[in-house]
Amino acid sequence: MNLLLLIGAPLLTAVAVLFSRNKQQVKWISLLGSIIQIILAFALLFAFRQERAENNSAQMLFEQNHKLFDSLNINFHFGVDGISVAMILLTSLVVVAGVLVSWNIEKMTKEFYFLLLLLGLGAYGFFISLDLFILFFFLEISVIPKYLLIGIWGSGKKEYSANKLALMLMGGSALILVGMLGLYFTAGHSFDILALSKIDIPVYIQNLLFPLLFVGFGVFTALFPLHTWVPDGHSSAPTAGSMFLAGISMKLGGYGCLRIATYLLPEGAKEYADIIIILSAIAILYGAFATMMQKDLKYINAYSSVSHVGFSLLGIGMLTQTAITGALMQMVSHGLMTALFFAVIGMVYDRTHTRMVGEMGGLMKVMPFISTVFFIVGLCSLGLPGFSGFVAEMTVFMGSWENADAFHRIATIAAAMSIVVTAVYILRATGQTMMGPIKNESHLQLKDAAWNEKLAAIILVAGILAIGIAPGWLNDLLRPAAEEIMNRIDGK
Repeated sequence: MNLLLLIGAPLLTAVAVLFSRNKQQVKWISLLGSIIQIILAFALLFAFRQERAENNSAQMLFEQNHKLFDSLNINFHFGVDGISVAMILLTSLVVVAGVLVSWNIEKMTKEFYFLLLLLGLGAYGFFISLDLFILFFFLEISVIPKYLLIGIWGSGKKEYSANKLALMLMGGSALILVGMLGLYFTAGHSFDILALSKIDIPVYIQNLLFPLLFVGFGVFTALFPLHTWVPDGHSSAPTAGSMFLAGISMKLGGYGCLRIATYLLPEGAKEYADIIIILSAIAILYGAFATMMQKDLKYINAYSSVSHVGFSLLGIGMLTQTAITGALMQMVSHGLMTALFFAVIGMVYDRTHTRMVGEMGGLMKVMPFISTVFFIVGLCSLGLPGFSGFVAEMTVFMGSWENADAFHRIATIAAAMSIVVTAVYILRATGQTMMGPIKNESHLQLKDAAWNEKLAAIILVAGILAIGIAPGWLNDLLRPAAEEIMNRIDGK
């Protein structure tokens, strides 16, 4: 399969949107383009599985390598493994759901959809890039659209939130750039990830560059204590913007922490693993307890995202194959779950014009579909069996427990304790908003989800159930790539 199609589809769709004549054309072109992206993502999945079934054991499949700047050894080098395919699937589902929930956007519709499609383009390019320079280029493509989406279409303290997000992400990008250049100049003037993985980089260089790369990507994925942009950014962003920020953009950081920092600098990962575990455990517990204090639905989901993303970083820090597989499953699960949660919160806000839990109640009576989806995503968030959250978190716990020493097991127990706290704030928020008597008589006139909102929710719920009920397919997709990373860490 030609991976350039994954870049070409959103790019051509974005260009077509710019030349659209009216708002209806913009919406339908964006929806058609996002559906094509889903088709391409599933075609890639089936082609990838077919290649593996035919015993193609190459580390990366469907590789393409085109020279860009020969003198600097910068190339358009693309390829995918199981991790990349999983992230591309996640991106395609969130993109189409984001387009659907934004159907009623009236302010600067063309520009809004263009920026959404640009975010998807950056994510696809990031996940297929095997050249650090090109990977960094696609990472940066996503920063400006986030800033504009919040600053123009956001709510509340949108200017402050947009500036804070942009400044913190640019700070993370600066660390990544320094780390990449360090690799380039100390490892044979190459940006090629596969070539760099075969070079024996001195340990002292790894110990110097690893924190730059891990912390830089960690800013994107809400590494504690550099997570403060998350609550403000998510709460001020429009619904689709919040879905992209939590569902896709935070996964760029997790992917970079694993694929770049940990894989290319394994000795550095070993050196700083304990610090990563401590920070992750703090993030998990802090995010859970902080969520309990929130009254705004968006802040509840934002702080819970800090906690849930902590499981991914915890799995990476544990440095076992099972834990890393669990970390990757958690990235996919959290991307689907949090995108759906923000979508449902947006549906509620569009009707009630409030996100405050105390001002709602009894919404199940007038919005049964929206309320049902709210229940489903809440149960997924607290880790109920049958949903993706349970599978992902349990895999992280099992992999973490493989480390037999007291430090690792205490960290695992501390992380597991957060599940109880999560259950408290999820059940409380669900009960106060969806159950009981209707507090506001005007809410009796509210309408349930429209066709576009139902379709967006069904797509994301299907992904959550596909992982929760039958996780084997995702495990089979991710485990070989996780094994490759562990072999690199173990020096095999």
